[in-house]
Amino acid sequence: MSFRQQPLPPARLNRCQLFGPGSRPALFAKMAASAADVINLDLEDSVAPDDKDQARANIITAINEVDWGTKTLSVRINGLDTPWWYRDVVDLLEQAGERLDQIMIPKAGCAADIYAVDALVTAVERAKGRTKPIAFEVIIESAAGICHVEEIAAASPRLQAISLGAADFAASMGMATTGIGGTQENYYMIRDGQKYWPDPWHWAQTAIVAACRMHGLLPVDGPFGDFSDPEGFRAQAMRSATLGMVGKWAIHPSQIALANEVFSPSEAAVTEAREILAAMEKAKAEGAGATVYKGRLVDIASIKQAEVTLRQSDLIGA
Repeated sequence: MSFRQQPLPPARLNRCQLFGPGSRPALFAKMAASAADVINLDLEDSVAPDDKDQARANIITAINEVDWGTKTLSVRINGLDTPWWYRDVVDLLEQAGERLDQIMIPKAGCAADIYAVDALVTAVERAKGRTKPIAFEVIIESAAGICHVEEIAAASPRLQAISLGAADFAASMGMATTGIGGTQENYYMIRDGQKYWPDPWHWAQTAIVAACRMHGLLPVDGPFGDFSDPEGFRAQAMRSATLGMVGKWAIHPSQIALANEVFSPSEAAVTEAREILAAMEKAKAEGAGATVYKGRLVDIASIKQAEVTLRQSDLIGA
């Protein structure tokens, strides 16, 4: 084990992040009443250029007036290469109340991008006397972002989560696909005469998970574009969960329950985690560093794996 201990991520549920455009305020109350853990009100890709100012005003009103319960409330600002992002930050922090929890920074390419937003946010917070610091989530959506993901993860103490934005990422990488997440028709192997479709996003997700775990952040899978394919969404979410991601975006209400299901440990998994901890406690009392549980070896590393499951279960229970 390195001398530098791996920090724990923020203690919050992030199984499902539900997105909705700021230009459609009629959706806000429904989003607030949903089962999503995180609400992302969007000022970026889902809002047309001519609607940016009105969408920002809609979101500020909603932050102040809608009952968001205990959800994490986040706003995705426009990219730093646009003329809108600075006004997004200033207006949100000057006009919206303390209920806003987080700003999502799209298309992060390097640590300096995060620094720029952090500097502006800090100045407005101090000027307005805001008492609750705004958290950050960033989206990796480019070749630059994935190359610099580790330095991005270390860029600001405000940072709590990193997501993968599959569509823009694919475009930046020159990938021959128009799909958003999931397996791709032409990305396959043949074995014994049968086609098998691996996951083209796997390596990028793994890089994000590693950077997040190193710096105590929440790694989150991004959108699955075909909301008419629930089994495709479930399969993608299960692969992401297996890799260590804690949640997934929902771009349609039908995806909320699927995300919550996949990223919630089952009753059987929680029971097994508790039994593994009990078995290891018994082994330690007997002076052993490992033991056998249901025919397989468990040791100190097994305790850490079981604790991940139980922390998530405790958060859901709370």
